[in-house]
This record gives sequence, structure tokens and C-alpha cells, in this order.
Amino acid sequence: MPQEVSVSYQAIKSKVYRLIDALVVGEKSEADVQESIRRWWDLIHPADRPIAQKYLLAVLEHSYLAVDAIEEGLKEATDHESLRPSEAPRTMRLVSRMVKQAARQTTLSPTV
Repeated sequence: MPQEVSVSYQAIKSKVYRLIDALVVGEKSEADVQESIRRWWDLIHPADRPIAQKYLLAVLEHSYLAVDAIEEGLKEATDHESLRPSEAPRTMRLVSRMVKQAARQTTLSPTV
């Protein structure tokens, strides 16, 4: 039987921040992070997935707000325009779609 993981807000926040850190320092690629999230999602009991999705999206939203605040602060401090348009809304939609797709696949999968 596969191991199930905690779906507390703190556990999900810790998972997300570890993945972000691994990506930032170059230990993982974007594809590695995506695969890690897929494996993690598979370990979550189907009954716990709605709350896990809620917490995951809340953590991501707060993370995007923090990145935007940092970017705005840097822009103001350096008197330069942003070098890139904010991708937070696009990324949020992609993550939401991925989580919903995973939930649908689990719902459609036969139970063993």
C-alpha cells in the first residue's frame, strides 16, 4: 500500500518551498519539479485531495504575491521597469489546471 502524505497547510507549504528552492539552486529542473508534484499528488488519499488542492493553491498564490512584491520593490529601488511581465496569473492557471486534471484522472481510475 502506498504511503500517504500529510495535507496540512504547513506540510504543503514546506513541500512547495523545498521544490522552489531545489529549482532555484539548480538541483531540479522544471520537469523534475512537475514530476515530483505528480508523484506527491498520487500519494494523497483521494478523499483528502480537495483540501490539498485548496492549500496548494493558497500557498502558490501567497508565493506569487511575494515574488511580485519583491519584483516591485526592486523596480522601485532601481528606478527600472520590470524586465519581464509578471507570469503569476498564467502560472496559477497552469497549476490549477494540472491539479484538476490529476483529480479527474484519479476519479476516473478504477479502485484496487
